[in-house]
Order: sequence, then C-alpha cells, then structure tokens
Amino acid sequence: MNILLVDDDLGSRTPVSKFLRRQGHQVTECRNGKEALTVFLEGSFPMILTDIKMPAMTGIELLKHIKDLPCGAYTDIVLFTGHGSMESAIEALRMGAFDYILKPINIQELSIIIEKVAEHQGLLRENRRLTDHFDQEVQAATQETTKENSRLRLLAAKAEGLGEIGLFGSVMENVYKQAIMYHHDRSIPVLILGETGTGKEMIAKLIHYADFEEATPFVDINCAALTPSLFESELFGYEAGSFTGSLAKGQKGKLDLAKGGTLFLDEIGEMPLEMQAKLLRVLQEKEYYRVGGLKKIKSDVRIICATNINLVKAVEEGSFRRDLYYRLNVGQIFLPPLRERGDSIVPLAEIFLHRFAAQKSKKFKRISPVAAKVLVSHSWPGNVRELQNIIEWSIFMFDDIELKAEHLNINANTGTVPPTVQTGLLLPEAPIALPAEGFNLDEYVDRIICAALEIHKGNKSAAAAYLGLSRRSLSYRAEKLTHE
Repeated sequence: MNILLVDDDLGSRTPVSKFLRRQGHQVTECRNGKEALTVFLEGSFPMILTDIKMPAMTGIELLKHIKDLPCGAYTDIVLFTGHGSMESAIEALRMGAFDYILKPINIQELSIIIEKVAEHQGLLRENRRLTDHFDQEVQAATQETTKENSRLRLLAAKAEGLGEIGLFGSVMENVYKQAIMYHHDRSIPVLILGETGTGKEMIAKLIHYADFEEATPFVDINCAALTPSLFESELFGYEAGSFTGSLAKGQKGKLDLAKGGTLFLDEIGEMPLEMQAKLLRVLQEKEYYRVGGLKKIKSDVRIICATNINLVKAVEEGSFRRDLYYRLNVGQIFLPPLRERGDSIVPLAEIFLHRFAAQKSKKFKRISPVAAKVLVSHSWPGNVRELQNIIEWSIFMFDDIELKAEHLNINANTGTVPPTVQTGLLLPEAPIALPAEGFNLDEYVDRIICAALEIHKGNKSAAAAYLGLSRRSLSYRAEKLTHE
C-alpha cells in the first residue's frame, strides 16, 4: 500500500517508516501538513498516517483540506495523538478520520489498523468497479481483495510472532492452507507432527486465530510437564473438598478455560495412559466430569495436539492408546524439519535478524551471501528454535550493518564440538596459512579423506556423509589412495 507518513518529529517518524517498509508498503515521509498536502495532490495515497500537533499546519487542518477534495473520500486518514489530545482525536473522527492511535506507537496496534484500512480500501475499490463495470470486474475485484487481505493477515501473523514459523516455499504454503481449513471446522481434532523446534505451537495458534478476528481463548497444556496425579485436576478441574489441599471452592480446569475456543495439548505422546481414556471420552462424547464431581459438563472445545515422537510406534509398544490415536489423527499436519526446508532458512534468519537488532538497538540490516551459505549448509538439529537462538546470540555479541560468516558461531551455540576437539586430528581453528611457493590441494584433500575414514573406523558411508560427499566420490578417492 502507498502510505503518506506525516510527523515533524524525526525520532518518532523514522521507526514507523522502517516498520512499514519492512511490511512491504511504499512510504513517503513529510515533515509537516503543508508539505504533505502538496505531496498528496501530486500522488496517489490510499492511506495517510499523521501526527496531530505540528507547526504550520496541524493534522486536523490537513484532514479538513483533504476531505474537502474530491479524491479525499477515497483516502483513509489515521492520526497519532498523545493522551493529552484525546479531544482533538474525537473531533477528527467526527470530521471523517478513519481512526487514531496513541503515542508512543504500539506496532501491533498499528498492524491491526493498517489491516482494517486495507480491507476498507478493498471495499472502496470493489464498489467503484461494481458501479462502473459490474459484469466485467466483480470477480477480479473479489480476488484482489481476498489476495490483499491474505497478505496482510500474514503480516499481522509476523507482528503476533506467528510468522516466525516461516511461511516460505510450497511446503509451508500447504501447511498454511491446511491450518486455515481446520480453522473453519472446530469439530475436527488436529494432530501436528514434527521434530522439536519446528514450530508446532505456532501452527496450533495459526489454526486457532487464522484471520486474527478470533476472540475465543487459546489454552495450552504441556503434557510432559505434569505428573499423572496433577494432570486430571489440571485438565478437568475439581470440586470443593475433592482431595487434601484442594481449594475450598474447587477450581476450573483447562477445558473450562478453553470453552468456545481451543485447547492445545503439547507433547501429547507423554500423556499418562490413564488420562488417555478420559481424553478419548471428551473427544467422542463431548462431555466430562470434574475431579470429585457427579455432574456431566458439556465440552465446547477445539482439540489440537502436537508431538515429536512416532505415535504409530508408541501404539505398537503399548504406551499410547490405539483408539485415541485414530480419533486424534482425523486432521493431521506434518511440519518437516528445517534442514528439508532450505528455502526457509535465510528468510527466517532475516526475520530474526531484524527483530533482535531492533530489540538490542544494533545496526544489522542484512545477511551477507557467505553467511547465508553457512546458514543453508548447516543441518539444524534444533530446527527453527536453534536458528533463532544462533541469530540472537550473534546480534548480542556483534554490531555491524551486515551479518557476516564470522559472526555465526554455530558450533558454540548448538553445543556440538568441532572435529578438532573430538578427534585431535585435522584442521586447526585458525585460518589456513597458504605457503608462498605453492600448495598441493589434492594431497591435502587426500589427508582429509584419510582422517575422516579414521574417525569413522573405515565406514565409507559415514565418512562421506561427514564430508558432504557422495559415497561413490569418496570411494573413488579412497581407491586411488590404495593404488598410489
């Protein structure tokens, strides 16, 4: 969206401008109302963000001038105001302002207002086109509005933290589509599968919130964090006097708190067996009893579960009920590990880079090509969570415009030990000093291959994987060595 930003305070205007540009908007900045009016007449701006108190021409005066223009009816004006200017903000609303936001500006509130403006602009465009070209344009206008709203929902997701799962590439686009489908049918339980750190809780929130108009509660339980004795009362609640130490008035459980909304059971594979039968009853009968209670309570809750273990194997081993597995597995979403989503790694790293740089007041703006290659080549056993931790550590330790490869201490952050420390063989930590008279690369590569084979006790498949080679390439080099 093309946005005109008007504020005489550079310190206030600059961070708002940077945020809007990161969200994909085109931003034109003005220092006062007179300058903004001139720029507005020369361009096309569906949205104006303006401060109220400014020299030369106030935000209220700018609003009046624009609303008097023929094109002013198609421009949404949002004003920035302090607590002491609320009367001015109310006056502005009477004069036709779209909305106002209090200073200092809250980014999440600004994101929501921008989304509302975009929806309103979509309706205005649709109405104009319907008037001028009803038969020809109605379908195209609807598709455009839907596309714009979808884009802004994703931007709002980032503001809420949901974008950190990384909706990049065809795989994650399909995950997003599935999540939206499940959002619209609360009767279907959803099982989210994936390794630790892949973003399963974020997907659960995406299923619940979807278009961010959802006002019902989202309640979560970590099944691995509760003992069997506490689990039942935590999930179902209890009546007064149910057990020693219980509250005199009893207590509601998570199912009560999630009424009308979503209950997210994380690490469902760790749920005690005795509780699995009771959860199955909730899913099948839509009712439950509180601990110590005799009255049936109707359940109106969407159930979303997540696990990083193989539930099929757990069923075969008898640690997870077969009937519960089939009941939960009606809707399934699989989150592939980050190492299988190479197209997500750098975009995700950029999200974390901008977020942590802003939080820690660092200068970082981009990731260097070499650093990007380092990130893509890493195996990411800790998935998105590991990537986030590494970027946060790098931002904390360094300050530069560009994140470079030397800023990425991946081994130190993942807890893995470099090959030199593991084996006492090969490759020093310091950069290799090349001799002035020449360097035999083949000889050095042969030494690396020999060391890798020694580390893995002659296992060529393991050595090849360690060096990032195909087994065939490593075997060819090894055979050459034996004949020399």
